[in-house]
Amino acid sequence: MQVTRNENDRRSKYRFGIEREIRYKVAEDGVVVAAGVGKTTNMSSEGVAFVSEQPLPAGSFVELSISWPVLLDSTCPMRLVVFGRVLRCNENTIVCTIDKYEFRTQSRNFQPAVVPRSDGMLHRWVDGIRKESLKTSMARA
Repeated sequence: MQVTRNENDRRSKYRFGIEREIRYKVAEDGVVVAAGVGKTTNMSSEGVAFVSEQPLPAGSFVELSISWPVLLDSTCPMRLVVFGRVLRCNENTIVCTIDKYEFRTQSRNFQPAVVPRSDGMLHRWVDGIRKESLKTSMARA
C-alpha cells in the first residue's frame, strides 16, 4: 500500500493506494439506474477512486461495497459499504465522496450479484439527504 500526496495537492487527507474488488449501485430519483463491478485505485477518509465497467454521471448518489483486506476475528471476511456522490468521471475512472460508511460481514465465497437489489438502504440515505436539503431551503425562504 502506498501513500499518495504530491506538493500541489490541495486535499486535506492522504490517499492510500489500495486495489480492492468493488461492487457499486447508482441511484437517480430514488431508482437504481446502474450497477456493476470494478477495482479501487486509492482511498482516503473522505473519498474513493475506482475503475468501473462504465462511466457514471457526476452528482449521482452511489453505494460502494468494497472488499476489506482484514478478517474479523481472523476468520470472517468483511466489506466496507460506502454511500456518497460521484464527484467526477474520466472515462472509466470515477471519484466519489464518502458521506456515510459501515462495515458488514460477507460470505466466504464471492457471489456475483445477478440482479442489483433494490434494497432500501441506498434509497433511505438519498431520501434523507433530499429531506435535509428541502428543510434547509425552506428555512432560508
